[in-house]
Amino acid sequence: MVAITIRGVPDDTRAELAARAARKGQSMQEFLREHLVELAARPDMEELLERIRRRREAFGGGLTAEQIVEMKGVDQK
Repeated sequence: MVAITIRGVPDDTRAELAARAARKGQSMQEFLREHLVELAARPDMEELLERIRRRREAFGGGLTAEQIVEMKGVDQK
């Protein structure tokens, strides 16, 4: 694992992060590592939009409400 140093964090931001970590019973390091891992696991906006474009192309454009309900397996009764 590598170490990351972030300089120039405002005092009020650091205090809020420390408070959130304390409320969860975590050290600031544990708290920030958890959030960084979650952040890295999520697609960024560019990747998300690309995924949406690929899905639209795969279905020939948009889906109707009926198609969405059918794909979700929801009973419309």
